[in-house]
Amino acid sequence: MSVTISVRLSEELNDWLENEAKKVGLPKSRIIKQQLERSRTEKARQDFLDLAGVVELDQDMSSRRGFTA
Repeated sequence: MSVTISVRLSEELNDWLENEAKKVGLPKSRIIKQQLERSRTEKARQDFLDLAGVVELDQDMSSRRGFTA
């Protein structure tokens, strides 16, 4: 089952979408769906990256020479 939505676009965005659809040979709706899916996927990756640098460990955790802070 699919859901239909309506979106109002600025002239500039509509022009870009029409040109992109002609260039790649896809319907405008397919391009919109692809961009939404891409945004959703990138957001999922971003959530993971938000945790980067949060863990605090002892500065001398490394046992290899030259890798202590």
